[in-house]
Amino acid sequence: MWRRAATAAAAASGALSRRSWRLAQCRAFSSAAAGKAASVSSAVNSMLLRSLKEHYLEVSKMTPPPKVNPPSPFTVVKGSIDNDGPVLTRTYNDEEISIYVTRLATILPGGVVGEDDGNDDDINQLFLHVSVLKPQHNDSLHFLCGLYPDALGIHSVSMRPKAEASGFVVGPSKYNGPVFEELDQKVRDALHGYIEERGINENLFPFLQAWLYVKDHRNLIRYFKSVGSFISEEKPRKESSQS
Repeated sequence: MWRRAATAAAAASGALSRRSWRLAQCRAFSSAAAGKAASVSSAVNSMLLRSLKEHYLEVSKMTPPPKVNPPSPFTVVKGSIDNDGPVLTRTYNDEEISIYVTRLATILPGGVVGEDDGNDDDINQLFLHVSVLKPQHNDSLHFLCGLYPDALGIHSVSMRPKAEASGFVVGPSKYNGPVFEELDQKVRDALHGYIEERGINENLFPFLQAWLYVKDHRNLIRYFKSVGSFISEEKPRKESSQS
């Protein structure tokens, strides 16, 4: 009887030892796998941070264009370089004229225009959103124009709700009017004369092109810095639980 009890105890002890060994082996394997994954993740992060730093330094060395002042009587809206609001403003009689600007590549889908074919349309064509506001009206007269170094063309004319001071031009909420090219030639000529009388012409191009260059440069610098900071930020250590 004692022999059978001793044999059973020995068998149980052996099974327990084998189970403990397997658990220890699994823990060691899991620890090694976690360490390997952490090592791979660290290597990827390091490579990405090096690439971001190289691009950051490259962008930092870019030479900005010569400073260009906007044509009188337009003035630059304070803080416009860091937001998507109006860039230039002026008053004309009782009207407030605001100008927003974007690049051709921002308007059209499919990436940067002319990237592979040598076409410089993305640089030499800008889109202007011209908003004409009158204090007694709830709507503004909105012109979408294409601006070139030597010309300005109107794409559309519509009535739109007044945009808030800190925001971009809001979209039309009512009938947007006929296609501009389908308007009578006399009406088109008169609309061109209307905005030209308010100083909307090709003379705006040098300033707005330089302004967009500075804005793009700042955005790139900010982008590389923010992405790099996010990647390099260490995970907070978990506090050990007290038993």
